[in-house]
Amino acid sequence: MALIRSLDELTGMLATRRGLYVRWSLGPQVDLFREPSSRDGLTGIELPGLSANPMDVEDWWGQRPLRTWAARRLYDYSHLPRVKDGRVRPWLLHGVESGRGPDNEPLVRDVEPLGWVDRKVITEAEEEVKQQQGTWGPLNRR
Repeated sequence: MALIRSLDELTGMLATRRGLYVRWSLGPQVDLFREPSSRDGLTGIELPGLSANPMDVEDWWGQRPLRTWAARRLYDYSHLPRVKDGRVRPWLLHGVESGRGPDNEPLVRDVEPLGWVDRKVITEAEEEVKQQQGTWGPLNRR
């Protein structure tokens, strides 16, 4: 699978394609081994798709930079390797939303893996978020 090496590369992908999601997991080779599905961590119920985070920019974002949007979306869940499993990594995918999970996250089917998101991109995203002025943060992700 390809490697997305910079926040600018990711931003370029978001500018040209809709229906993109980021998933934090052990990767598509594990997630797509059989019918793609996630499990509710509380009940163990199998969900009708992979839980993932949408990367499509929302209208309310207005004219703010797409790069900052991308950074914010990655930053939201960058704590998962610390709290779930150190092997968890983000990867970008294209898919179709098939419902919502118990935390209101999209559940995605018809998954097309597009690339691993390099750790360097997460570092760039963290730096982009830190540079924002005004009413930003803090989000406690420790």
